[in-house]
Amino acid sequence: MALGVDGVRVGTWTAPSGGSGCTVVLPPAGTLGAVAVRGSAPGTREAAALGVHGKLTVCHGVVLAGGSAFGLAAADGVVRWLEAAGVGYPVAGAHVPIVGAAIVLDRAVLDPPSRPDADAGAAACGAASADDPPEGGFGVGAGCTIAKVGGLDRGWRGGQGIAVHRGGGVTVGALVANNAVGELVGEDGTWLARARIDDDAPRFPFVPPPGVAPAAPGGGGPTRAAPDGGPTSNTVIGVIVTDARLDKRDAHRVADLGHSGVARAVRPAHTEADGDALFCLATGQVEASLDLVAHLAAEAVAEAVRRGPLTAVGRDGLPGLADGV
Repeated sequence: MALGVDGVRVGTWTAPSGGSGCTVVLPPAGTLGAVAVRGSAPGTREAAALGVHGKLTVCHGVVLAGGSAFGLAAADGVVRWLEAAGVGYPVAGAHVPIVGAAIVLDRAVLDPPSRPDADAGAAACGAASADDPPEGGFGVGAGCTIAKVGGLDRGWRGGQGIAVHRGGGVTVGALVANNAVGELVGEDGTWLARARIDDDAPRFPFVPPPGVAPAAPGGGGPTRAAPDGGPTSNTVIGVIVTDARLDKRDAHRVADLGHSGVARAVRPAHTEADGDALFCLATGQVEASLDLVAHLAAEAVAEAVRRGPLTAVGRDGLPGLADGV
């Protein structure tokens, strides 16, 4: 079953160019949803409604997409697809699907035909199944890159990864797209992917990456974006799915603490240029303590963050950790 939880379906759409895509997670009816954003430069949909202070608790789908803000259009297609299936929040005799979304900035921002749009979102829904999706450069992971602390041209391919952790009778799965500026760290603290520069070379955030002017006195961040992408083409986004029974506050807490998994696997994490966001979907089938669910979520997120790049092959001039070289 997809992400280890009964009733969950996952579908992907990858642009014909292979440079971008989107991934859709469709939970079973009655699933509670929440989101926690830790990045300072997020691109999201329904973040307020699914935030800890939002009234809504139900969530009918989550979209993770490339294409920067343009990719949020993929959620329109998911809403359209769900409405046609009769799925949604009842409002005045109609059904309004509640669909959360988050995006990463990839090369599709400069390639309009590759940007995930409404049709792409609908296509991902049509392809959704109870099987786990492919990892690496597929769906939202197609255009992801990592280890850009020395500039994009010295980084590695990123990707989407999945992981499932179980304990105490509860299951927590995670699907994460790793497009971080930071380098990749293993569970034992060893480096899995460092920028392809000398080990002792200065790295962001100690120095601005190539093409970025230093911050102006008094703060405010870099004065211009790096022409090669630099630290502005970043973000780790994902979905945590659990069969635990949670309320809105607890689901938000799981999403928030799930970000601990990002910090375990990426250095530096949650930078000013990142838009890190994690959704939590709770299907409510099993009684479990909040601390147990959050612990499993952080572990699953950390593994999924690592698996995306570890399963990605090289393209567009950047090597992949799965190339075997």
